[in-house]
Amino acid sequence: MRFTKTLTAVAVATVLLAGCQTTAETQNNRQQAVAAAQQNLPDLDIAYESFTLDNGLRVVVHTDRKAPIVAVNVWYAVGSKDEKQGQTGFAHLFEHLMFNGTENYDDEYFGPFERAGATDMNGTTNNDRTNYFQNVPTPALDMALWMESDRMGHLLGAVTQEKLDEQRGVVQNEKRQGEAQPYGKVFGFLAEQTFPQGHPYSWSVIGSMEDLNAASLEDVHQWFNDYYGAANAVVVLAGDIDVATAKEKMEEFFGHIPAGKPLQKLESWVAKREGIKRATMEDNVPAARLYKVWNTAEMGTDDSEYLSLMVDILAGGKNSRLYQRLVYDEQIASMASGFNYERLLAGQIMLIADAKPGVELAKIEAIIDEELNKLMTEGPTAEELARVKFSQVAGFVRGAERIGGFGGKSDILAAGEVYHGNPGAFEKSLATIQAATAADIQGAMQRWLTDGAFVLNVVPQPRYTPGAQIADRSKLPEVGELPELDLPELNTFTLSNGLEVALAERHDIPTVQMSLIFDSGYASDFGNKVGTASFAMSMMREGTSNRDALEFSRQLESLGTSLYASASLDTSRISMDALTSNLAPSLDMFADMLLNPTFAQDEIDRKRSNWLETIKREKAQPNSQALRIMPSLLFGDNHAYSQPLTGSGTEQSINSLTRDDLVAHHSTWLRPDNARLVIVGATTEAEIKPLLEQYLAAWQAPATAKPTKQFSDVAPQSVNRVFLIDQPGTPQSTIFAGHVAPSDKVDNAEAIDVMNTIIGGSFTSRLNMNLREDKGWSYGARSSWIGNNEAGMFLAIAPVQTDKTKESIQEIVKELKQYEGDKPATAEELAKVKANKTAKLPGAYETKGALLGSIVSTLEKGKDMQWLENYGERVNSLEVNNIRQVAKDVIRPEGLTWVIVGDLSKIEADVRALNLGEVTKLDADGNPL
Repeated sequence: MRFTKTLTAVAVATVLLAGCQTTAETQNNRQQAVAAAQQNLPDLDIAYESFTLDNGLRVVVHTDRKAPIVAVNVWYAVGSKDEKQGQTGFAHLFEHLMFNGTENYDDEYFGPFERAGATDMNGTTNNDRTNYFQNVPTPALDMALWMESDRMGHLLGAVTQEKLDEQRGVVQNEKRQGEAQPYGKVFGFLAEQTFPQGHPYSWSVIGSMEDLNAASLEDVHQWFNDYYGAANAVVVLAGDIDVATAKEKMEEFFGHIPAGKPLQKLESWVAKREGIKRATMEDNVPAARLYKVWNTAEMGTDDSEYLSLMVDILAGGKNSRLYQRLVYDEQIASMASGFNYERLLAGQIMLIADAKPGVELAKIEAIIDEELNKLMTEGPTAEELARVKFSQVAGFVRGAERIGGFGGKSDILAAGEVYHGNPGAFEKSLATIQAATAADIQGAMQRWLTDGAFVLNVVPQPRYTPGAQIADRSKLPEVGELPELDLPELNTFTLSNGLEVALAERHDIPTVQMSLIFDSGYASDFGNKVGTASFAMSMMREGTSNRDALEFSRQLESLGTSLYASASLDTSRISMDALTSNLAPSLDMFADMLLNPTFAQDEIDRKRSNWLETIKREKAQPNSQALRIMPSLLFGDNHAYSQPLTGSGTEQSINSLTRDDLVAHHSTWLRPDNARLVIVGATTEAEIKPLLEQYLAAWQAPATAKPTKQFSDVAPQSVNRVFLIDQPGTPQSTIFAGHVAPSDKVDNAEAIDVMNTIIGGSFTSRLNMNLREDKGWSYGARSSWIGNNEAGMFLAIAPVQTDKTKESIQEIVKELKQYEGDKPATAEELAKVKANKTAKLPGAYETKGALLGSIVSTLEKGKDMQWLENYGERVNSLEVNNIRQVAKDVIRPEGLTWVIVGDLSKIEADVRALNLGEVTKLDADGNPL
């Protein structure tokens, strides 16, 4: 699908000259420029070739030489819809089993890929398909194909009862972890209630506990034999590869695999409903929430595309009708959203809204019905339709920058082949979106108020024959010599207002990303009201002296531009991602947001109300609740880092914020001599510098001294402490254990990072292998070194099933003590991590966002691009004794602060019996009880 660029030179000139005209003329010209830009759709194509092996395996190839990496994306046309009642959850359970070794490589699947530097590596299951994907350096392609083909054709001998029991436990903990979250039980209940009994979408992808417990080894073997044949799979190879090479390698590694049995599959079963059905669910949630659901047209139909546009107009973000009505105007909801849940057999339109305290859900539902009927009767406006079309196309363009991962080119091509038998199916989708009219959307809405139909087509299965086995299955192919990291040059220059600018050119797709970084962040709140930095930065998009909040958001969406302001612990930033064709009008909005925020009182009040609801949600979610409390426990009250790590502040501080506080933060910290602008994208200094000078000319540093943040020293905790937070009825306990750690600016930062990776920073780390893979008590356990600029934190984190809380704590203590004691890091562990961290470097900067983030981090440390490029050398120079010494220096098992969130009626006695240290019970705000 190709889109023609139609923004004329006159329209561009209109934007550039707007500042010379009257306010009315400026506004009119801006509107004209935005209207023109809405038709300025980018020219983007995904070239591919496809072929089919004699055994029925379909292969799609896309060549992209911008980085020496290849995305390997394997899709099987099987998902939870292919299960039957009594055996639900099989597709997802089998996805987990596929990572536990094969007949010829009976070990953890992630190991070789970590050593080879694989990125974007995962496996996922949904209703309609199961996929496995990874990006590997080009020399590792044979290894990746060997591994993928080995589990396609040589798996069952390695699927033992022990592995089944282990992964069954992991999946059940994943289910518990999901259901422990606020609203975590909703989608399973919706599946049961919106589709008739026996419908393939009437159960959740993860299945029921009873069915998972009943799954036998014979059952899962049969599942593999039924659905994992070559003729039911698609392999997409995208990146540094051509078709001739792909044909040779695919025949070598996959050609001998049997096609599999003939399959009978449903093609459509919409199960459209009539009448109204109501239910009430009680759960531990922070706010009353309304879900409204209709069964609609299946994926791939024109009506499904029209309904996607419709739901964006009705409930897709701040400019949607429901957000403006419920959240912005009447302020009776803190959130309003919606989406088209597209699937092969049927779609669903879902509308969701969170009620403000004291608001009846019936009142919200009445407004939803009113707005829905109004849209159906009158249709969308021309501006609404143009805006959502451009927004969807811009999102597609950005996803297609990457060859792998979710939304990347290999994902797009695989979805087209598996779902529609055509890798280029996205072209029809984009063409339908581009041509859609208001009448089309109205018609689709009206059609889905009537009954649907069920149609079954049966076609003969072609007779496929497997070829002879070529690949040597006795050992893994060696990974070849990896290419050196080659990053673009960093060009630095200074604007006339003193702002430092760093530019890295990347001309792969027509976009420019930039971040304006300020030395402020949450830490700048110290001595003032916590949450000020985050709140002030979030207010930057809520209206300027030239555009109110809704107009600002509407123009950004019309331009296809992302523009946000945010804060982290040490920095605040304004970030923009714009199409090069709309760079000038996008910079106009960037400068307007930076220079002219109004901090209008009505917008402050509106945001404050929603902000307080966010704090309530943080307290209801175990992980964020612990992260709110942990910093104050580690750093004490008199430190700039002792506030909630979420940056949201407290109810008291947010309620006390005034407009003057926000204006003062903006004028104090957001100044050019306290900032750096980093740009990555398809532009040059000659192109971008004049635009920056034009739009930032009015931004000048005040005469006052540049502000500085205040930090105090922190004494490490010398004894263990335990803090308990009660969440009655939760099926899991969330365990945090941490202490103060070095800053990420220390000279041995790479050694600390590698040390953390071995103990808990990767899938095959000691903590995760113990609690997830060996014990099956957790869906995932990990550790994290949060460096920060002044002082860091070391955290071990494990959500575990309630009845294994005590034992999990004991295992965490054991692992930490052994790691800095009698079972230190081994040479093998170090070699694996070094291989992973260095081998994935060539593909680590595939996206502009990844490169931008690394450049920002490098410059914040006072380093240059050579230092960034030499990262691999520094890692490879590490010796095992370095890691062992760092573990002794950093990890302090006898000085841990434990925060444990769970059902205290079931776990408190066991935790106290461990005698870890003094035990204190806290309320949701972290206050002692």
